[in-house]
Amino acid sequence: MSFVPETSARWIALAATLANLCVALPLWWLFDPQTSQMQFTEHVAWITAPPIYYSLGLDGISLPLVLMTVGIMPLCVLASWNAITTRVRGFMAMVLVMETAMVGVFAALDFVLFYVFWEAMLIPMYLLIGVWGGTNRLYAAIKFFLYTLAGSMLLLVAIFVLYYYGGHTFDILALSQGTYPAQLQMWLFLAFFAAFAVKVPMFPFHTWLPDAHVEAPTAGSVILASVLLKMGTYGFLRFSLPMLPDASRLFTPIMVVLSIIAIIYGAYMALAQVDLKKLIAYSSVSHMGFVTLGLFVLNQQGIEGAVLQMVNHGITTGGLFLCVGIIYERTHSRLIADNVGLAAPMPQYATLLVIFALSSLGLPGTNSFVGEFLVLVGTFSWSKIAAAVASLGIILAATYLLWMVQRVVFGVPSPHHLPNLRDLNQRELVTLVPLVLLIFWIGFYPNPLVSRMHQSVTNTLASMSREKVAPTAHPSAGGTAPLLVDSDEQLEIQGESR
Repeated sequence: MSFVPETSARWIALAATLANLCVALPLWWLFDPQTSQMQFTEHVAWITAPPIYYSLGLDGISLPLVLMTVGIMPLCVLASWNAITTRVRGFMAMVLVMETAMVGVFAALDFVLFYVFWEAMLIPMYLLIGVWGGTNRLYAAIKFFLYTLAGSMLLLVAIFVLYYYGGHTFDILALSQGTYPAQLQMWLFLAFFAAFAVKVPMFPFHTWLPDAHVEAPTAGSVILASVLLKMGTYGFLRFSLPMLPDASRLFTPIMVVLSIIAIIYGAYMALAQVDLKKLIAYSSVSHMGFVTLGLFVLNQQGIEGAVLQMVNHGITTGGLFLCVGIIYERTHSRLIADNVGLAAPMPQYATLLVIFALSSLGLPGTNSFVGEFLVLVGTFSWSKIAAAVASLGIILAATYLLWMVQRVVFGVPSPHHLPNLRDLNQRELVTLVPLVLLIFWIGFYPNPLVSRMHQSVTNTLASMSREKVAPTAHPSAGGTAPLLVDSDEQLEIQGESR
């Protein structure tokens, strides 16, 4: 974007992100929820030897994540309108590159293409934190980069191992239908875990997240919380569960324990924070613990609740970070002690902040309640004790969030900051109100979202239990393409063949 004038960069980035949103929205209505097939597919030969394809598609798991990504990005541009004043062209270019990479991760059906997108988002996020971040931005950016890069190296090794053991194909659908020795599954699961657990981030690989959130600009924090963290849980659901079912079951108790530790630990750490951004960052560790918990109880309610909670966390935590960015522009402080008593001078802001906080703690009628309820129902089916302990995370969330609201919304504002405490302008309202509408829409009527993911989740669970065959490559690579049919139809076909 070097040829774009600085004054036009914001408008061009906003137009590009809105255009992506307009193109993606019709997919919601065109998507067929009655099938688990990949839809809206593209399959073009990219590299002949080894056979690598530009292969994309969406199912009920990836569709809501793609829509959430393209919906969040225009809000990130609007949130950066006045906050970013230097190197505006570079900042907006990095935001657009991030959007491309994130959508690519959720839509890729070729493992090499997935890895390219997975790695492509590292550099722009590193730059967003390292160039436009806070005082300790270089430390936070390097820490983020090294953590994620280390995990990604093991992911690359696992991809090559799957290629050789899986019929010399990188086709994700074909590899998901294959069967692999139990010992190999264990090592592959650990390699996947190294990449995905860091990205979530799971305990104890979470230490990069608070630093990254605190130092990142508002848009960077929103992208991190709303989208990047979901790549790890998406990786577990898309690859670990269907490809490595035996290892997934073997490691389930460990994954559940780590998830519950993250839920409790993240909530307790949030209680101790005096910085608004750090409080929300540690709350993300806790909330993402619910997502991994739902995934690894390995039942329908748990996984559907986990996918729903991925979307809910993106909406709610993204809104909270936007609120912190708005008040930081006025007081130039993220400390709770410097931002008190905002209800009187900023009633609209205080109202929206309370809504996001109540959604984050899982109040009935908001989106997070539905997701956490399904996760706990699935966990209860797996273990009553695990469900009881995980429920403590909701109680602790109410504690730290309501305490934050009590201090920030009520009380007497600081005389030093009072002249700057003007209420929300039109741009800020346009940024926050769509997220509030989504909170109540999903909270009161989650069925359209749940029904679209139902068949894909059912197919994932069926792929973990049904008898598998050796994976085969795409026809142009000398093999036979995997049949894209529903799990029930596959079982019928197998029955007829016997």
